[in-house]
Amino acid sequence: MKVHAYGTPDASSPLKPVQFDRPDVRSGEVAMEVLHCGVCHSDIHQARDDWGNTVWPCVPGHEIVGRVTEVGSGVKRFSVGDLVGVGCMVNSCQTCDACKSGEEQYCTGPRGATLTYNGPTAPDGTNTYGGYSTAMVVREEFCLTIPDAIEPEKAGPILCAGVTTYHPLRYHDAGPGKKVAIAGIGGLGHMAIQIAKAMGAHVTALTTSASKEKLIEELGADDVILMKDEDEVEAAEGRFDLVLSTIPYAHDVNPYLAMTAHDGTLHFVGLFMPIEELATMPMLFKRKKIMGSLIGGVKQTQEVLDFCAKHDIRPETQSIAMDEIEDAFERVKSEDVRFRHVIDMSTLRAAASQLEATTLEAPDRGMAADGGKAS
Repeated sequence: MKVHAYGTPDASSPLKPVQFDRPDVRSGEVAMEVLHCGVCHSDIHQARDDWGNTVWPCVPGHEIVGRVTEVGSGVKRFSVGDLVGVGCMVNSCQTCDACKSGEEQYCTGPRGATLTYNGPTAPDGTNTYGGYSTAMVVREEFCLTIPDAIEPEKAGPILCAGVTTYHPLRYHDAGPGKKVAIAGIGGLGHMAIQIAKAMGAHVTALTTSASKEKLIEELGADDVILMKDEDEVEAAEGRFDLVLSTIPYAHDVNPYLAMTAHDGTLHFVGLFMPIEELATMPMLFKRKKIMGSLIGGVKQTQEVLDFCAKHDIRPETQSIAMDEIEDAFERVKSEDVRFRHVIDMSTLRAAASQLEATTLEAPDRGMAADGGKAS
């Protein structure tokens, strides 16, 4: 099928119209018209090659909500017309221990999990293209049901920001009696506050922005600590069972470690940059732990969708047209968004016939290197 999208050929070029052919639907696959796609900070890092691993050309987008247009033979869970989602993965080997345990993001197959875009870990000249596009094809196993209670334009960020924070909160049993601090109140952090509060934890937000304090209170946090206030930071030393850091850029982690309690954990979900000058003494004397995690498996992504529907949790979103994406990137980098942009893909479909688009080669189907199922 002919697909219109926005992508970039290199790290310095703006995202521009492109077109390519998605492969026809095969057995076990689901095709969808993309309705909405969230703009994740990871999209910016990947499009600008901040992590040094981008495969070109790059068509971002992994917070995808769409309407099923076709199903392949053998598909049992979905029918034409269903509202569905696609998160950060479109395939994995589905046979390793991690995959069998429902944590496909940690797939140990030769190729690992196939990401929704920039997918191949061992590029063979093709790539996976994401949700900044008018249509997707994905394996049934990686397709998610959007609950009726969740508005389609609100569902996308739950597939990344939601599960990325839900996963560690569940792992650490956040709930009644637990003191949880959320560091960095942006796309991930504002979801983490709502989820941790719904789980029953006492929730404190850690922010460098005094202007966000009112917004944080509206999200349901019990307390706010301004990280620029040395007295507040010192008073919070050793207070939290869990400090969940969603901060996506290099920073001094020691103040956050200091706030972690004896036998507590400083857990990273947004930091892909090296940690420098880590003070290890607090870890030794208070048996503190530092760890991290990556998104969540398919089962847990469905779980957080259902959890958000049950507890009336929604991301704070701002709808944009597809041609506003470069401005959206700049606003995300300057923290001038509350808290997630979501692209209305009908704007791309409406403009597609008038756009001058670069034609790309057909995208990779997500075939695992060890012969696993294709997507």
